[in-house]
Amino acid sequence: MPSSSRLQASDRYDDSEPASDWSERSSLDGQFELPRHSRSRSGRHQEQPRRSGRRSRSRGGMEQVERSLPSALHERSDLYGPSGPYTQLAEPIEPAPTHSRRPGRPVHPLDIDDSRATPHAAVKSGEARKVEEQKSTRRGSALSTLLQRPTMQNQAIVSAPSARTAAKPNSPTSRQQRRTVADVIRTCLGPRAMLKMILDPMGGILLTNDGNAILREIEVAHPAAKSMIELSRTQDEEVGDGTTSVIILAGEILAQALPHLERNIHPVVIISAFKRALEEALVIIDKISIPVDPANEESMLALIKTSIGTKFVSRWSDMMCQLALRAIRIVAQDDATTGVKTVDLKRYAKVEKVPGGEIEDSRVLDGVMLNKDVTHPKMRRRIENPRVVLLDCPLEYKKGESQTNIEVSKEEDWNRILEIEEEQIKQMCDRIVEFKPDLVFTEKGISDLAQHYLVKANITAIRRVRKSDNNRIARATGATIVNRVDDLRESDVGTQCGLFNIEKLGDDYFTFLTKCQNPKACTILLRGPSKDILHEIDRNLADAMAVARNVVFDPRLAPGGGATEMAISVGLAKKARTIEGVEGWPFRAVSEAMEVIPRTLVQNCGGNAIRVLTALRAKHAAGEHSFGVDGETGKVVDMKDHGLYESAAVKVQTLKTAIESACLLLRVDDIVSAKRPQGEGGPGVQQGEVGEEGGGA
Repeated sequence: MPSSSRLQASDRYDDSEPASDWSERSSLDGQFELPRHSRSRSGRHQEQPRRSGRRSRSRGGMEQVERSLPSALHERSDLYGPSGPYTQLAEPIEPAPTHSRRPGRPVHPLDIDDSRATPHAAVKSGEARKVEEQKSTRRGSALSTLLQRPTMQNQAIVSAPSARTAAKPNSPTSRQQRRTVADVIRTCLGPRAMLKMILDPMGGILLTNDGNAILREIEVAHPAAKSMIELSRTQDEEVGDGTTSVIILAGEILAQALPHLERNIHPVVIISAFKRALEEALVIIDKISIPVDPANEESMLALIKTSIGTKFVSRWSDMMCQLALRAIRIVAQDDATTGVKTVDLKRYAKVEKVPGGEIEDSRVLDGVMLNKDVTHPKMRRRIENPRVVLLDCPLEYKKGESQTNIEVSKEEDWNRILEIEEEQIKQMCDRIVEFKPDLVFTEKGISDLAQHYLVKANITAIRRVRKSDNNRIARATGATIVNRVDDLRESDVGTQCGLFNIEKLGDDYFTFLTKCQNPKACTILLRGPSKDILHEIDRNLADAMAVARNVVFDPRLAPGGGATEMAISVGLAKKARTIEGVEGWPFRAVSEAMEVIPRTLVQNCGGNAIRVLTALRAKHAAGEHSFGVDGETGKVVDMKDHGLYESAAVKVQTLKTAIESACLLLRVDDIVSAKRPQGEGGPGVQQGEVGEEGGGA
């Protein structure tokens, strides 16, 4: 028990000590601290045996002390007598009600009821009163310290041993966990965002202000906190941006819902109001958003710059915007037959991080870059307009699928076996040479004999290429991947590559296939002083490319700087006045929660949140929905003049994720742990056993 840890070794007592000694000590000592030595009647100190038992605070002990107090006072007549510094008691001691207690149990000083008659309740005079008041103060503080109970905030949340834990949405622990996750990354919003230093178990350091990267590295055990972290991951996979905003907004919506739960409003009513508010918010976004042409480079650069402006690479924002936009233009393709647009960044836009050089040396390659070198030192390392052959088979002798044993009795038979293998490899190389390729890429191995034949034919070969890299080469050069050499045709040879060369960057050699006619795949080469900086640039660039990709599919822009959230807040507040009944309260709560984004922007740049929000609220009430907060200065500005816009798809996804996740958590009223697998757990733990205590969810 937590309270037992407060008892010191000197606080033990012995059942054999007379009750009068306890009462005498309680009336004379300045504090309720129990010394290791007890004082006998003769004045000598005697060692008392220690005992590990706990104190008891029963009414029987209080009764014993109250009965023994008068005798103790009379014995010390030099202090409490008529001639002493203390006069008689102001009020007579009333006997406490009789309670049964265990016979022979000594009375403990902690059983004294200070609200009734105690020595410090006497009428004092002169300097003795001051001395006794100081003793009383110390005694009261010691008593409160010893009797203090640990609060819920001090208790650890233990979920493993318990099979069922209370998980009501309005429980203090659940409330604290949800708000804690949002508060961790609250300072990471806006251009004045702070960085988080994350220490991984291997001793590495990660510096970032990306919400998804931070929450991905945090280890949590509480189910409510885990569900909040999943929101950031979902937001990053869907739209690639707004990972910080969705956590902050979801935490604020849950915080606004808690007062209504405490009013005993049913969660179903709150969920219905939240969904109704979501529909109204989506309508407001449609009204205030403006269309944009994805082919308009100026508008696209302004949009990407808004996303990069809050990142680490904001110093090189112009260069990063150009990189992201060029990569999107290369990868984006229109299917002529179906008319469907495809932008597959994960498969066809690869980022290669090479430490060294300067950040300004980063560039987008209209082709493919591989961390590979030629297999033979005499193969060509630079070829213009090469013919490319892609293979998914080894250029080696064919190996048996199962174990094969050959019994050889003559030397000629052994030589014949070796000749058969060499003939097989030569046939494959001759088949390749028929199409006069300059480059051969294979996902499998190339034997030394095959390298010899390819060098004689002046063909450069690269082996053990990754499947993903081979697909990008096929898309960039127009080649087709062949699974068998016998199936190779002239149409499978790629001819769209303009230059093949091998360069050394740092300590490694890299293969470049560039100047492709219609690449449809690209490689983004990032340079920087260290790997940590390169990782951060990679995360920021991925967000920028995701924003540009969203505009290709949904060409609409919404004003940034919290203008969209404030427009939704004002619109929902106006709509809430027309809603009758209890459902209007949680509907209005969503309106108040939307203000958390502009408020956080003002707070992170050190502005006056109350004054700025009041001015911003007045602007939107007058119908000027393009006004928002300048994250650099914390002032109210017009986003049209400021050129600060965000993708409407990001705003829509943020609202849907935040509100729907809040509705999901509001429907949870209990958490039940699954049964342990057979053989797990310590001794004495039975499957399906319900713990005595469980942390609130």
